[in-house]
Amino acid sequence: MTARIGVVTFPGSLDDRDTQRAIRLAGAEPVALWHKDKDLKQVDAVVLPGGFSYGDYLRAGAISRFSPVMGTLIDQAKAGLPVLGICNGFQVLTEAHLLPGAMLGNDHLHFICRDQKLRVENADTAWTADYEAGQEIHIPLKNMDGRYVADERTLDMLEAEGRVAFRYVARGEAANGYGNPNGSLRDIAGITNEAGNVVGLMPHPEHAVEPLIGSGRTDGLPFFTSILKKLVAAS
Repeated sequence: MTARIGVVTFPGSLDDRDTQRAIRLAGAEPVALWHKDKDLKQVDAVVLPGGFSYGDYLRAGAISRFSPVMGTLIDQAKAGLPVLGICNGFQVLTEAHLLPGAMLGNDHLHFICRDQKLRVENADTAWTADYEAGQEIHIPLKNMDGRYVADERTLDMLEAEGRVAFRYVARGEAANGYGNPNGSLRDIAGITNEAGNVVGLMPHPEHAVEPLIGSGRTDGLPFFTSILKKLVAAS
């Protein structure tokens, strides 16, 4: 079996090609999906890539949430289809209510681009099984609206159910990628739904899959090998 992983392109998507390359490097087949099409082409999983869909007009991810492809995606995600949202894709997942909470502008009101230290909090999702809980990884981050917020009840629920997937590592110097880069509550960098098939995070694992480009690290590759192994095991 060759696992087929779809990558949705919205107007303003920037990292769809990078994501396709990461999927290919992991050993799966990337499938390009267009936001106006309802057909997911029978893919086994879907990635919503980073970028600035629709120029982030209205709100980041708010317009993309109503693209035709999202109607199909929402139904299939609720039925168990693995979905990963990266940066703008994470914003789309919150707007589509596949993940709780919302993304607001960075607390310092500036665009930020740097390598970022993360701690893996949940290694039991479809997209994180090749990590270990507590593992620290280095993943590039680039966003303007990356501040994760939710009400206290939702935050407590995420903590109690182990649904915080990644957290910004708070110790050390910011120049070395430590610290909360955008004011996200409880240092949350990524979360998962209750079933573990939908994951969203702000940093960009697709930019950390080969030693010669991007960050020069491969800390992001396990996202794509994790889902590949899950799909192969389920076939």
